[in-house]
Amino acid sequence: MSMSKRVPAAVVGTAVAAALVAAGGAADERFDARTASFAVTFHGETSAYRDAAVVVMPGDAVIFDAVNGPPGDYVAKTASGTLVQQGQRQWKWTAPARPGAYLIAFEGPARRDTIAVHAFVPVPATSVRNGMLNGYRIGAYPSAPLKGNPLYLPPRGFIEVTTANEDTKVSPHFTLKQFLCKEDTTTRYPKYVVLHERLPLKLEMILERVNEMGFAANTLHVMSAYRTPYYNHAIGDVKYSMHQWGSAADIYVDPERRDRMADLNRDGIVDTGDAKFLYDEIETLLEKPEHRVLQGGMGYYPATAAHPPFVHVDVRGAAARWKG
Repeated sequence: MSMSKRVPAAVVGTAVAAALVAAGGAADERFDARTASFAVTFHGETSAYRDAAVVVMPGDAVIFDAVNGPPGDYVAKTASGTLVQQGQRQWKWTAPARPGAYLIAFEGPARRDTIAVHAFVPVPATSVRNGMLNGYRIGAYPSAPLKGNPLYLPPRGFIEVTTANEDTKVSPHFTLKQFLCKEDTTTRYPKYVVLHERLPLKLEMILERVNEMGFAANTLHVMSAYRTPYYNHAIGDVKYSMHQWGSAADIYVDPERRDRMADLNRDGIVDTGDAKFLYDEIETLLEKPEHRVLQGGMGYYPATAAHPPFVHVDVRGAAARWKG
């Protein structure tokens, strides 16, 4: 996805501001999408966000390219792993053997612009024993991928989440801990997560649109993202739920962090109509050529006693639509 720099913010008019006040929200005149003047590519993804996430197995290599930027010298720096320049704007980074979270900084011409790529080196899946990883219950992935699709092969590894790295940004407005499985609400660490690198890019696209609509939100409420196979089975979800591959998120807009969906359609009530409103806005975004790479499954759901109305989005690569 090409994400060249643009003015991402929307000016909120007087009428919209008044509607926000009436809805208990606050109008922000400008939303900072935190994009750079260039982009970085890796694993088939392209991100101009000043914070990005890449997942690389221990000892594996990934190629980074700096693209879509002004002419001049580009520099990459890291204190971990092995970074070798391959061309004027290309580098190969070989991950350390030790799992963890590492930082690679890419600087544009004159060092005026930086993209911080947070590299997560997972614990190999071979370390899972009887469905457990260091005391954390993972469960068992399906023995065969759905219809032979490699998208549904078991993950090669699991990102270890600790108190030291849980607040690491995976994109400008989302952190690693927002994607943890909701099964484990204890304070016990480490925890483990699978995260598809494309998912935060899609969530950032949605968040920017939410702010353009006049809702001053600095993140989305991620109600459910990664689910271990154990938890996914326990709640009765489908066998091949994309949540298990770190490719899906159930989200709602909660600017004031009150654990409730905002009145997006401004009809005075919060209900399924607000989830459908968000669903429709995302659909419109995905019709744009620059966003088609973010295509995937999407469904909208009503409120229950346990949660407000929400929208499921994923990055399976093909369109699938439903009403929950």
